[in-house]
Amino acid sequence: MPDRDTRIVPLSSDEIRRRFLAFFAERGHEVVPGASLVPAGDQTLLFTNAGMVQFKDIFTGRQPRTYARATDVQRCLRVAGKHNDFEEVGRTPRHHTFFEMLGNWSFGDYFKREAIHWAWELLTEGFGIPGERLAATVYTDDDEAYAVWREEIGLSPERIARWGNVDAGDDKNFWRMAETGPCGRCSEIHFDRGAEFSEGPECVPDHSETCPRWLEVWNLVFMEFDQQPDGRREPLPFRSVDTGMGLERLASVVQGVPSNYDTDLFTPIHARMRDLLGHDPEEFEAERFSYQVIADHSRAATFLISDGVLPSNEGRGYVLRRIVRRAVRHGRLLGRREPFLAQTADVVIDVMRDAYPYLVEQRPAILEALRREETQFARTLESGTVHLEEALAGLGVDVPGSRVVGRRPETLPVDAPVLDGGVAFRLHDTYGFPIDLTVELAAEYGVAVDRMGFDEALEEQRTRSRAGAKGELSRLAQQASLLESILRRSGETTFVGYETTGSEARVVALVRDGTEYGELTGSAEAEVLLDRTPFYAEGGGQVGDRGTLSVEGRVVFEVEDTQKPVGQLHVHRGRLDGTLRVGDLVDAQVDARRRASIMRNHTATHLLHRALRNVVGPSARQAGSLVAPDYLRFDFPLDRALTAEETAAIEAEVRRVIRDDRPVSIARVPMAEALAAGADAFFDEKYGAVVRTVAVQDYSRELCGGTHCRATGQIGSFFVTAERSIGSGMRRIEAVTGEAADALVAARFSLLARTAETLGAQDEAQVPARAAELQARVKELERRIREGAAAGAARPADVARTAAEVDGIRVAAYAGPFEDQEQMKRWARDLRGALGSGVVAVGMEADEPVLFVTVSDDLVDRVSAADLVRAGVPAIEGRGGGRPAMAQGRGARRAGLGEALERVRAAVAAALDGSA
Repeated sequence: MPDRDTRIVPLSSDEIRRRFLAFFAERGHEVVPGASLVPAGDQTLLFTNAGMVQFKDIFTGRQPRTYARATDVQRCLRVAGKHNDFEEVGRTPRHHTFFEMLGNWSFGDYFKREAIHWAWELLTEGFGIPGERLAATVYTDDDEAYAVWREEIGLSPERIARWGNVDAGDDKNFWRMAETGPCGRCSEIHFDRGAEFSEGPECVPDHSETCPRWLEVWNLVFMEFDQQPDGRREPLPFRSVDTGMGLERLASVVQGVPSNYDTDLFTPIHARMRDLLGHDPEEFEAERFSYQVIADHSRAATFLISDGVLPSNEGRGYVLRRIVRRAVRHGRLLGRREPFLAQTADVVIDVMRDAYPYLVEQRPAILEALRREETQFARTLESGTVHLEEALAGLGVDVPGSRVVGRRPETLPVDAPVLDGGVAFRLHDTYGFPIDLTVELAAEYGVAVDRMGFDEALEEQRTRSRAGAKGELSRLAQQASLLESILRRSGETTFVGYETTGSEARVVALVRDGTEYGELTGSAEAEVLLDRTPFYAEGGGQVGDRGTLSVEGRVVFEVEDTQKPVGQLHVHRGRLDGTLRVGDLVDAQVDARRRASIMRNHTATHLLHRALRNVVGPSARQAGSLVAPDYLRFDFPLDRALTAEETAAIEAEVRRVIRDDRPVSIARVPMAEALAAGADAFFDEKYGAVVRTVAVQDYSRELCGGTHCRATGQIGSFFVTAERSIGSGMRRIEAVTGEAADALVAARFSLLARTAETLGAQDEAQVPARAAELQARVKELERRIREGAAAGAARPADVARTAAEVDGIRVAAYAGPFEDQEQMKRWARDLRGALGSGVVAVGMEADEPVLFVTVSDDLVDRVSAADLVRAGVPAIEGRGGGRPAMAQGRGARRAGLGEALERVRAAVAAALDGSA
């Protein structure tokens, strides 16, 4: 970049955010909090990838808001789907996984003219960017936007470019969030970094991906259409504006630095890594790619964990795991073997604390999650290394004798052994072993890796994954399209189930196998949509209601589930037995007894949440739940199991509040008011401007749309039935209430009585003592059996005297009932001492038999213990390896030990023949 333009006054990132929001607030925009990175209620998105995600339902008319203008700063993540920057991160000055989007919105209010004028005013006057350094692009046929730029803003024709033909596959200046949904023409604003960055005559605005002169800083999207799965674009209910400006890019312009990674959002992270590595500025520049990957991924991991995502092997958790492991991999490339991500994340929290103060509260949980994942990945690397070395040994490589630490792949000879690409892919797929690390370690053993084979196997997996995901998304999109058309035609379902479990309703639509019908007859699965319903649709962890629909006193439809896949449209899924027509009047009756059980469990879930946080601490926030009629399930972050004392304290507190019979009150209040009152909200739920709160008097308050008891006494009782891990750093509690709790108590009393009878205890109170007495007796008998087995093993000296000779070499082989591997190895050492020069092969008889081989020092140049083990373990259906002097293997077939020892003798003979 040329010398910094002194006309632009440098501003901190915090000040840029503040000025942006203040500018639009002064122009009648509601300042709206940014949404979670986890999209609420949207099955088509893995992560929030743009500012418009939380407003999607407003654009389509499904969700009204109390304002027509909004502005926000939205945290975004682009690692999958249409907008995926993962592989480019670190390689370019402007790509990121995590970034912040500054946005302003109009919902049926202002349109192109105001959006363009305000954007120009803020950039040129608010941030002081000279107008002559800005250019604009518009969609090919957007004469309206072109006229505003040319005639009102005054840009010269050379500074306005027309691009795009979406119907021909060129989507420049036509923006879509995903394959379906709101979309429209757009106008981009680009910053001119200087003519010296031009790369030929094609270096014009909107070629910024291939020409570094132009930097896109702001995209003004004019939402007019709703993209359908079949390719049609339907008009939206009203025209809207959706703008997005990357904070990182704007900061690079305002702060006068050559890349996003040189702004104040990233430089403190670089500084921490430099301190950890002891790098000077020149070394930093030489390794900038890895530094930039680590800085970006540290930010992404920090915010993902703060929004409730934890590393796992599926879904969002798997994406986080990939991000963490890629960062760790680049740390290794820089020479860092010790954990470091918790330290870089600590810097992220300090940099972002003013804009996101909740990060400070969550700091301990975020740092602990990263430490835990790095530690686990270290174990993964160890395990993967073992399997890699086994594969290398299969190529005839001396493991670990031939290893030269630091040998690089590019130094290998052209005739070096090659590790099969399929093996490298299995290491990657099964053990999470990065291919770059496989290449690096294999090179240290003098082995090349078939990268082409690996890439082919990886692409095959990706193709299968894409096909499955695309098919599922297509099905969901087609279903959503049909239901949205019904919603536009019939309006939202009026839910009356808070007040009653029975209601008269009219059929507005009938669906079977994705097709809408005016009448359905017979016995088959179907979906029924009503104008009003008492059936609660699954949401907030609470399962959907079941019940019946009757016509003139006859049940014609059994409702097996109720869902709300689109807006507030309730879909009753179940089985038809008779005839239903659109327009029929039905008697809708919820299974009241089942609903009552669900209500008890839902109110108890709120009590459990509060009691858990009181006992364990505020970080034990809800991360998921299931409220069913027979039990409740509650997930929360914690890196250890609850102690028995903690579980008992939680149960006791919940039961006390139940006995207090505290009133449960429901209220609808503005979101800001609810949060100010201390209500708990959850990352995976979607809330409007006005929210429903459920409060237990003087105890808990949560945002919740579920059904609840009128008072806590209706819950009856409460018992925790299970507490276990469901993944790294995540725990799950299961509990029962009401009738299920009564049944549990009765079953446990019955079990206790039967146990007392079986143990021969005089009464239930004597069960512990009687069990302890019998347990001590069993332990004593087991000890005697073990001693007898050990005593039954042959003496090493006797086995040595009877050792067979193979071509002049003594081979002593024996299999026995050793108590454990340590006893077996001690016995083998004694045998080797008695044998002297020769080969010792010992097997341990067990469910997982072990074969152990040693070769005396004078013979290792002729016979390898590792080769002998590999020859023998197939007989026990196992695997093994080791060094020339000592090796062992483990298997699954106990009966094969004798054959394994015979194979060892044969392998000795073969080795001697080969060395002769």
